Amino acid sequence: MIGALVPLSPPGWAEHGRHLLTGLELAARELEVQLVVRDTAGDPARAAAAVDEFADLGLAAVAGEFHSVVARAAAARADARGLPFLCSSAVIDALTDHPTDHVARLAPAQSHGWRIYADFLLAAGHRRIAVIAEPSVYWAAGTRILREHLAARGGTVIELDLDALGESGATAVLLLVGDAEPLVTAIREDSRLSGILIGAPAGQPELAEWGAAIPFLRYRADRLTPLGDRVEAALGGAPSFVALEGYDAILVLAEQLRTGAPWSRVTVEGTRGTIRFTRPPGGHVWQWTWPPVQVATRAASSTA
Repeated sequence: MIGALVPLSPPGWAEHGRHLLTGLELAARELEVQLVVRDTAGDPARAAAAVDEFADLGLAAVAGEFHSVVARAAAARADARGLPFLCSSAVIDALTDHPTDHVARLAPAQSHGWRIYADFLLAAGHRRIAVIAEPSVYWAAGTRILREHLAARGGTVIELDLDALGESGATAVLLLVGDAEPLVTAIREDSRLSGILIGAPAGQPELAEWGAAIPFLRYRADRLTPLGDRVEAALGGAPSFVALEGYDAILVLAEQLRTGAPWSRVTVEGTRGTIRFTRPPGGHVWQWTWPPVQVATRAASSTA
């Protein structure tokens, strides 16, 4: 049995959680793996308690989770309990505070994906980037990655609130918040901001009605593997990349549990490519290096 951590209720991003669960459940059915699912609701304490429950039940491993701060709590508890945890979707670089062989990750590290996003902004001619961010370890880490990467290439990142955006001189604004819809509406209704690019690198626009024409990061390629094509069809066509992450997580764990191989020797043909794990320089967990990364909009996408 494998434990599954998913945000299925607020304040977690429940729609992303449902997509994640759909992928997890499809793979579990096909591979005849039993799942024990727990809703984290975006709460680190609930995730840690669920990992304790999984360990007490004697489960073989844990998969899932979307929110970085929640995944950090789950990873710390899984490491403490000696329970393998494959994080499907959270990207924060510091998933654990020290090296561990109990934790691996499918999603790319934030520093990898968000640098690709920064390069996309530069290529589009944006040199002065505004950031509206909520207080969070995750958003702060993303802002720091963007600032350092852009500064080395002649760009500038300024943190401000919505009231100051019109006078900032920024040509793009990134919304690093959980609920971006009110900000999107306000910006689109402000005639002074009619030419500004709205960005949301964390991926909210893929599933949100307001997300048209807002570039975001997603971790898939235009062309999936043959398995990915089959999974996409089984999921009803064009699922969120988060569903593919869920499917791949169970696929990897089933292979690892079948063979008893360490992360470094696991190789699986997943929905988005061949999955192999390494420990990147300075990284503390085993990492798929790297899944495909796109900067996408509803209308078009560019693959990096």
